[in-house]
Amino acid sequence: MAERVARLFVFFASLTVLRFCGANKGSNIRGFTPFRFSVEPVDTMAVRGLPAVLNCSAISNAPVRVEWKKDGTFLNLAADDRRRQLADGSLLISTVVHSKHNKPDEGVYQCVATIDNLGTISSRTAQLTVAGLPRFLSQPEGVSVRMGGTEMLNCEMTEELAPFTRWERGSQTVELDSRVIQLPSGALVISNASKTDAGLYRCTIDGLGPAKTSEEAELQVSADLGAEEKLETLQSPVAMAKVVGESVLLPCVMKGYPIPVIRWTFNGRPIDESNDRFTVIGGGSLQMMNLTEEDAGIYGCHADNGNMTSDIQAELTVRVPPRFLTRPSNTYAQESMDIIFECDVTGSPPPTVKWMKDGDTVIPSDYFRIVKQHDLQVLGLVKSDEGFYQCLAENDAGNVQASAQLIILDLDPSAVPSLTDATADHVASSPDKRSGPAPSAPRDVVASLVSTRFIKLTWRLPAEPHGDNITYSVYYSLDGTNRERVENTSGPGEMQVTIQNLVPDTKYTFRVVASNANGQGESSAPLTVATQPEVQVPGPAPNLQVVSVGSTSVTLRWERPITGNGEIQTYKLFYTEKGQDSEQDMEVTGLSCTKTGLKKFTEYSFRVVAYNKHGPGVSTEDVTVRTLSDVPSAPPQNLTLEVLNSTSIMVRWQPPSPGTLNGELTVYKLRYRKGLRKADAIEVSTTQLYQLIDGLEKGKVYTFRVSATTINGTGPTTEWITAETFENDLDESQVPGVPSSLHVRPLVNRIVVSWTPPDNQDILVRGYKIGYGIGSPHAHTVTLDYKQRFYSIDNLDASSHYVITLKAFNNIGEGIPIYNSATTRPQSAPDPTPMLPPVGVQATVLSHDNIKVSWADNSLPKNQKITDSRYYTIRWKTNIPANAKFKTANTTSLFHTVMGLKPNTLYEFSVMVTKSRRSSTWSMTAHGTTFESNPNSAPKDVTVISKEGNPRIININWQPPTEANGKITGYIIYYSTDVNAEVHDWVVEPVVGNRLTHQIQGLTLDTTYYFKIQARNSKGMGPMSDAVHFRTPKAEPSDKMSSDQGLQVKPGHPTLPEHGIGSNIDKPGITGSQENHILVIVVIVSVGAFTIIAVVVGAVLCTRRSNSHQKKKRAACKSNTSSHKYLSSSKDLKPPDLWIHHERLELKPMDKSPEPNPVMTETPLPRTAPDPTTEPSHQRRGHEVEESVSTLTGRRGVRAKMTMPFDSQPPQPVISAHPVHSLDHLHHHHHHYHLPPRGYLHHQISLRAPATPTPYLDRVPSAESVRNQPPAPEPPVAPGQSTCTVELQKTEAILKEEDPPSVNPPTGHVRPTHPLKSFAVPTVTVSTHNPPTYESALPSTPLLAQPVPGVKMASIGTLNRARAPMAVTVPNAPGQSETSKMLLQSDMTYETDELSEEMAHLEGLMKDLNAITTA
Repeated sequence: MAERVARLFVFFASLTVLRFCGANKGSNIRGFTPFRFSVEPVDTMAVRGLPAVLNCSAISNAPVRVEWKKDGTFLNLAADDRRRQLADGSLLISTVVHSKHNKPDEGVYQCVATIDNLGTISSRTAQLTVAGLPRFLSQPEGVSVRMGGTEMLNCEMTEELAPFTRWERGSQTVELDSRVIQLPSGALVISNASKTDAGLYRCTIDGLGPAKTSEEAELQVSADLGAEEKLETLQSPVAMAKVVGESVLLPCVMKGYPIPVIRWTFNGRPIDESNDRFTVIGGGSLQMMNLTEEDAGIYGCHADNGNMTSDIQAELTVRVPPRFLTRPSNTYAQESMDIIFECDVTGSPPPTVKWMKDGDTVIPSDYFRIVKQHDLQVLGLVKSDEGFYQCLAENDAGNVQASAQLIILDLDPSAVPSLTDATADHVASSPDKRSGPAPSAPRDVVASLVSTRFIKLTWRLPAEPHGDNITYSVYYSLDGTNRERVENTSGPGEMQVTIQNLVPDTKYTFRVVASNANGQGESSAPLTVATQPEVQVPGPAPNLQVVSVGSTSVTLRWERPITGNGEIQTYKLFYTEKGQDSEQDMEVTGLSCTKTGLKKFTEYSFRVVAYNKHGPGVSTEDVTVRTLSDVPSAPPQNLTLEVLNSTSIMVRWQPPSPGTLNGELTVYKLRYRKGLRKADAIEVSTTQLYQLIDGLEKGKVYTFRVSATTINGTGPTTEWITAETFENDLDESQVPGVPSSLHVRPLVNRIVVSWTPPDNQDILVRGYKIGYGIGSPHAHTVTLDYKQRFYSIDNLDASSHYVITLKAFNNIGEGIPIYNSATTRPQSAPDPTPMLPPVGVQATVLSHDNIKVSWADNSLPKNQKITDSRYYTIRWKTNIPANAKFKTANTTSLFHTVMGLKPNTLYEFSVMVTKSRRSSTWSMTAHGTTFESNPNSAPKDVTVISKEGNPRIININWQPPTEANGKITGYIIYYSTDVNAEVHDWVVEPVVGNRLTHQIQGLTLDTTYYFKIQARNSKGMGPMSDAVHFRTPKAEPSDKMSSDQGLQVKPGHPTLPEHGIGSNIDKPGITGSQENHILVIVVIVSVGAFTIIAVVVGAVLCTRRSNSHQKKKRAACKSNTSSHKYLSSSKDLKPPDLWIHHERLELKPMDKSPEPNPVMTETPLPRTAPDPTTEPSHQRRGHEVEESVSTLTGRRGVRAKMTMPFDSQPPQPVISAHPVHSLDHLHHHHHHYHLPPRGYLHHQISLRAPATPTPYLDRVPSAESVRNQPPAPEPPVAPGQSTCTVELQKTEAILKEEDPPSVNPPTGHVRPTHPLKSFAVPTVTVSTHNPPTYESALPSTPLLAQPVPGVKMASIGTLNRARAPMAVTVPNAPGQSETSKMLLQSDMTYETDELSEEMAHLEGLMKDLNAITTA
C-alpha cells in the first residue's frame, strides 16, 4: 500500500511538472500524434458480377499509408486488376467473382493505416459475403383456405436469398400488410382470407441479376360450411439470434376450425400487446421492433380453437456488439518502468479481447501480460516498446477497436508538453530538472533473502547522499537480457526492497540507484542472484478427457505428466458439482477411472493432480461434463383442479422438485377419466403448467393425474385426484354481492386482510379488488383471483390509520364493497439488554484428550433447571500457536465434554448463553491442562558424528519428538550392525531426558552401524526413529594406533577401558621389550610382599580386642544371620571380616547354550567401559544432581555410578560384586572377560567411592525377562561386609583374570534360577525397553589378603536361598596410613584362631566350587 501511495505521489508530481513547467519551457519531447479511423469497413453482402466497396479512411496530421488485409494477409493491389484502393483508402472490387469452387472475394477484410517511423493501427474487421445463385429448394403448391381462415404458400430457398424474394399474384406484386405477411423463410402467409385473395401466386428472386421466378400455385377460397377442422400447425416459431436494435418476426401460423385464437407468452408471462414494439400480424406471428437485451428469453405460442390447444416455444437470443467502457489512453513513460493499458469492454456474449502493437498481435510473455481480464501490462519498458497499442474486442455480434500511443521519455528531459484537463492522455512518470549534485551509488548491495519467487535486497546509504529524503529505485532484469524493470522503495530512507513474482531457478541482475531532490544518482555495481529451484513436483496430467457413460457415472482418462520429476505415487481426482462450493476428491492409482454415484443430468467439473514424493503437482484445467439424462424420478407437484363451469375444469401443477427431473423436459402428459373407470382415460400432452379440459358432462366426477416426460421416457405420475363439474353454470347476468365478511390484522409495516365470498354462491365471481390508503381506500388498488381468501398489504407506515375496502367483480361489473379500517402498530422497542454470562466455569481434566467444562447460570432458578429454549456455546483454544483460533460447540445442558484435544496442552474455556435473539457476553475463562500421553512421534534430526582423533567413538545427536505429549524423562539408543535384526537383538544405551547427545565408544573399525532412538515420558515409550546408518573409518589415526597396537580383542570379548597409567605389556598378544616384563614381575612380587605384611599387622591388631566384647559381636552377627535381615543403617555395619585376594582365578561354564546364536556371537560390537579421559565421571540417582567423583577416583580410573533415567518402576535389590585391590597398587590394568554367546547386553560400568561404608540399594526397573541367556561370565565378588551384616543372595561372579589382582571388572547384576546352575548359567534380568541401572563402588583395600594357589573360582553367598539380589556397596580401600588410623579407632578386634577358622571355612568352600566346575 505504501508503495502504491509513493507511486501516486510521483505521478501527481510529474503531472504538476508537465502542467506548469513544460508549457513555458518549450517542447523538446514530441507530443502525441492524433491518429484514428474516421470510417471503418462494415459487413457487406455482395452480388456476383457486380462491384463491391469496403469503406475505410484514417485521419492524422502526418501522412498516412493505408493497406488492406484479407483473411489476415496483405493484399497486393498493384498486381490485382479487379481490386484497387480509392483515394480515401477504401477498397473497390470492380467485379465480384464467386462460384461453387472458386470464392476469391468472400472473406474477412481489415484496413491497416501506417505513419512511417511512428506506428500502425488496424481497423475493425468486416465480413464480405457473396449471395449464391438464385434457385428454389422447393416450389409453391396449390392450397385451399376457408373464408376467414389462414393459409401459407411455401417458397423454400437459401437464407441469404430471402431478402431478395418477393411474391406476385398474376402479374402484380403482392402488397404486404398486417394481414398478408412474408416470413423470414420467404413463405407467404394470408390470414383472414377472403374471396379477393384467390388466384395464382408465384415467388420471384430479384436483385441478383436476371429475375428468377418459381412455378405458379393456386390459392382457392371456399365458403364457411361450419364443419370442424383439426388444429394444424403450418409454421411454428424456431430459435433465432438477433442483434440489439434489429427487428425480428417469430412465426406462428395455425390452421383449423373454429379459427384458433393465438396468444404469446414471454418467459411464462403474457406479452403486453399494448407495447408499440410488439405486434401480432399475419393471424398469429409476433413481430418485435428495435430489440433490446432484455427481450432475450423463451417465447411461447399458445393456440386454442375450443376443441384443441397447442403450445409451442422458441428461444430468442439477443446479441450485443462489444462496447468500450474504458478505452486505452495515450501514455508517457520512462525506460524500465511498468505500465498498464486499460481496456474494459462489455457485450453479449462476453467479447474476447486481443492486443496489437503497430499492427502485430501481442503474444503474452514474461514482459507482456494480460491482467484484470482485459488490461495489457508491459513490464520493464525499453525504447523499442514505443508505438501504437490497440485493444480489439470481438463477439458474434461484431467487433470494435481502440488505440493509444506510448512515448518513452529520456531519463533527463529538458521540457515536457503541456496537458489540459480535456485530454485523456496521462504521464506515467517524469523527473524534474536537476539543480545540484545527485547522490553517489548505494553501497553494499546484497541479497539478504533469496526464495523461489522473490528476492529481498538491502543496501547502505551512499557515501555522498547530497541531501535528505533519499529514495531508491531497484532496476532488475533477467540475466543476459537488456529489458530492465524498476521497483521503487516504499518511502524516503527505506534501504530495502522485495522483488516479487520471479521465476524459480533463474538468474537476475540487480542494480540500485539513489535519488534526491536533484534527481537520480549513480548506479551501484550489478549484482547477479539466482532464485532457488522449486520443489520438483509433477506437472499437469495432459489430455484429460471426461465422458458421461451413464446418468450417474462418468469415465475419466489422462496421460502421465510430461514433467513427472520422479516416480508418480498416486493421482488425486477432484470434482465439484456446478453451483456448489465444496470440492470432493478421490485417489486413483492408474491413468483412468470411472466415477459413479453422481447425480443425474447434473453438470460437474473435474481436475486431476499427480503426486510424487515431494507432494502434489500442478493441477489440470477444469473439465466440465454433464451426466446423461434419465426419466424423471418424481412426479409433478401441487396438482390442483379448478371447476370453471358445468363443462370445463382447469388443471394446474408445478414441475417436479429440483434434481428429480433428470433431463430436459419434453412434455407433460395429463390423463383424465370420468368416474373411476380406467378404460376411458384420455391423455393430453402439453408443455405448459396448466391445461383446460372442456366439453365435460354436467354434474359428473372426473379424476386427473399428470406425469413429466424427458427424452428418456415418462416418470412417475401423481395420485389420482377428483373434481365434480357443476350441475348448472353460475349466473353472470348480474354483479356479485357484497363479501360476507372482511377481517384485518394490523402489524408494524403491513396489514393482513382475510374475507369470505358473497352469500349468494350462484352468481359467478371472477375476482376481488382491494382498495386501501391512509384515510381513504382509493389510494391503492389490488386485483386478486377469485380463489384467493387472504392478502397481505405490505410496505405500510407504522402507527398509521388505514381504510380498507373489498369488492367482488365479474364480467358484468363490480359488486357492493365492504369496509374496514386498522391502525398499524408502532415500531418495536429496542432489543432488550443482553443476558448475564454463565459463572463458575470449571474445566475438569478427564484424560489426555478430554476435558469436561461445567458452569452455573445465574438467570436460572436455584435448582439450575432449564425449562426454556436457551442454549450454551462453549469456545476453547490453546495459546500454542499464538494465533490459534477458537473452536466452539453448542449444548443445552450445564456441562459439556470437549473431546479430541492434544495431550499435555493447556486450554482455556469460556461459555456464552443464548436465548431467542438475546445473547450474553463470554464468561470468565477457565483453564485445564490435559494429561500426558505416550509420545506420538519419534526423536527427530538424528545425526551420528565420529569423534575427532578416535574413530572407535561416535557422538550421536538428536532433537526431542515433535509430539512429546509430556515431559521427556529419558531416551533409549538402539544400535546394531544388522538393520533387520529383532529389536531385542539390538544393543541399547539409556540417556537421561534432558540430554540430546550421547557418546558411544569401542566400535569396530570399517563397520556399518544402524542407530535408532526412542523417547519416553511418564506414560510410556514412544515410537522409534528411522534407522540412521554410520560407517566407522577403516583405520585409526597414527597416534592412536601407536598406543593401541598390541591390543588383541577376540570377537565377543569386549575390552575394559584403560585406567590410570596402567600398561598392557603383560597381556596375551602384547609385544614389548624384555625389560618391561622384568619390571612387571618385580612390581608383582613387591605388591605381594606388601600385602602379606599388611595382613599380618592387621591380624595382630585384631587380637587386642577383649574376648567378651568379641563374643557379644559374634552373637549379634549370628542373630542377624538367622533373621536374614538387611541392615541399611551405617551405624550397624561391621567392618569386613576377611578380604579375599583373587589371583589367577578362572571359572569355566558348566554347560553350553542350547540355542547358540552365531549372528550375535560374531557381531563386531565390542563394548568397553568409557574412557575416563573422554567422558566426565559423574553419577545420577533418580532425579538428583550428578556428583563429581573424587580426585582419587579419577586417578584410579574408577567410573561414577550411572542410573537409568526411568522413574516408573519400583526399586529392586541386586547384588554388586567388586574386585579386591591391594593396598599398594595405585593403578589398574585392562581385564578381559567373555561376552555371552547370545544377545547379552553389556552396558557401561560405573564405580563410586562412598564417603562412609554405608550399603545402599540401587533403584532399577522391574525385572522383565527378555530371553533365557546362555552361559555368560560374571565379575568376582568383593566382600565389603561381614556375612552376618548383609546376606548375599544367590549371586556369582566369574572372572577370567590374566592380570595382577588389581583389576576392576564390571559389576555383576544377575538373578539366578538354580542354586548350582547359577554359577555357570545366569538368567539376566533385563528389559528390552527398560534397561537396568548399574552401580558399583570403589573397592576397598582388604585387611587381609592371601593368595590361594590353584583356586580358579570364588563365590560368596548363601547357596540354598533364592531371594531377589541386593546391591552391596563396598567401602573405599584407604591407603596404608589411613588403614592404620581406621583400625585404631575401631573397637572391634578378632582373635587369630577365629580368623584362621574363617579362612579354613572359605578355603573349603573354594575347593568345593572348584570341584563342581571341574567335574
